[in-house]
Amino acid sequence: MLKKINPESVHETAGYAHVTITEAGRLAHLAGQCPLDLSGQVVGADGDYAAQTAQVIANCLTVLTAAGATPADVVRSVIYVVSPDSHVLAAVWQQLNESALAPAFTTASTLVGVAALGYAGQLVEVDLTAALPG
Repeated sequence: MLKKINPESVHETAGYAHVTITEAGRLAHLAGQCPLDLSGQVVGADGDYAAQTAQVIANCLTVLTAAGATPADVVRSVIYVVSPDSHVLAAVWQQLNESALAPAFTTASTLVGVAALGYAGQLVEVDLTAALPG
């Protein structure tokens, strides 16, 4: 269902594909998943990127399941991290890629350092698009 392309004339990637092509007729566009717990509170106060990333992973897995999809069905991801520090960005990327959500980041993926996100204290957000099976 998914075809991943990395042209030889473009740089090697850190695990994602430059192009992802899907033949699927239905797509699920998930809202950006924030590090909010069930009560709507931001987890990982005081700059805890790891705790926030863990909550975002859990929320992404839950909404993918609700859509009838798995991480392997994701065709596009955008990861937002509040930081200009490439080491922080790399740490979030590594945590995502060592999680159950990892297959989502083998397709077209973008990691962006940003100045701020929507909730006070929020440091991480993940936006996913999935091709629905069948």
